[in-house]
Amino acid sequence: MRYDFDTIIDRTGTESVKYDLRESVFGNAEVIPMWVADMDFPTPDFIRKAIIKRAATDVYGYTFREAEYFNSIAQWITRRHGWKVQKEWMSFTPGIVCAFNFAVMGLTKENDEIIIQPPVYPPFFRAVEEHGRKLVLNPLIDTDEGFKMDFELLEQQAKTAKMLILSNPHNPVGRCWNYDELKRLGEICIKNDVLVFSDEIHCDLVLPNYKHLPFASISQEFEQHSITAHAASKTFNLAGLATSSVIIANEQLRKQYTDFLHSTEADLGNIFGKVATKTAMEKGEEWLQQLLHYVNDNIDFAVNFIHKEMPKIRLHRPEATYMLWLDFNAYDFDDNELNRKMIFEAGLGLNKGHEFGVQGLKCLRMNLACPRSIIAKALEQMKEVFG
Repeated sequence: MRYDFDTIIDRTGTESVKYDLRESVFGNAEVIPMWVADMDFPTPDFIRKAIIKRAATDVYGYTFREAEYFNSIAQWITRRHGWKVQKEWMSFTPGIVCAFNFAVMGLTKENDEIIIQPPVYPPFFRAVEEHGRKLVLNPLIDTDEGFKMDFELLEQQAKTAKMLILSNPHNPVGRCWNYDELKRLGEICIKNDVLVFSDEIHCDLVLPNYKHLPFASISQEFEQHSITAHAASKTFNLAGLATSSVIIANEQLRKQYTDFLHSTEADLGNIFGKVATKTAMEKGEEWLQQLLHYVNDNIDFAVNFIHKEMPKIRLHRPEATYMLWLDFNAYDFDDNELNRKMIFEAGLGLNKGHEFGVQGLKCLRMNLACPRSIIAKALEQMKEVFG
């Protein structure tokens, strides 16, 4: 069947973070919200029907995740990404942010050094600093060919670090890391006994001509020295159901992680997240292909418009995700003025770049997972201010 991504859905009044918190976040309740990384497309009908069917039962008591649940995820990863995952390697967490926080708390000690690669997803910073670990920044390098990793700096930092939290694909710059890049990063980390936590929540949102490579799939050695986090939440717009998986092939490491997880009782999960995830993994291929086609066209539309109408904005076409990372450093105003202009003159609510690290000053993250008519309106408003 043909899925509809063009119809505008009114999400106001649904306790939507993206829509109903506009006044408190931006000081302007009328901005077009293009910030939080969820989609303004309807969750696929086959998932909603599965949830409704489960909701029609009489009791919502404690449940467990059956073998078929984990098998559905393992089979999805094998089909789409070529990594043969065993269900025994998998455990549940209520979201990937929880997962890397648990990894930091359960697998490192106070004052241990943990490496992240900014500009990067803001909770990475908090997971390190709020648990008394030392944050080590390995900033990406912005080149004419796109963002690159700084391996020379990483060689030095890895000598004393205990963990590296990897964004694969990278949020917000949209890099789909290739084999050579991941191999070099992994070799540096293994040589220095640095555990890699690979956040792969955007792995299914890789755009045409690119392919996601799970970090752990590169070799058995990489598999034994890493943790992989996976979820259907970004792919199928299920973030509100707080359901994700952690995959750990190393038995000793897995026990250490799951022992900590069990101590928090955060592994109980919720009924509907389980149903939605399993259904998505079993029935979601065609819907996802149509979504990727639509998002790819959205990106083409936005990139072409910006290049033509606002050429001072620097951007690299993303290889994955549905976000654009926009650099306004060519304009002669500061970060505060950039955000004021975007919110109150252009009428748009985008993620502030400095929240992704100091490398994001005078940058913004723009979410394009919405009907194209909204993007067209937003870009016209942006052009009036920045064109």
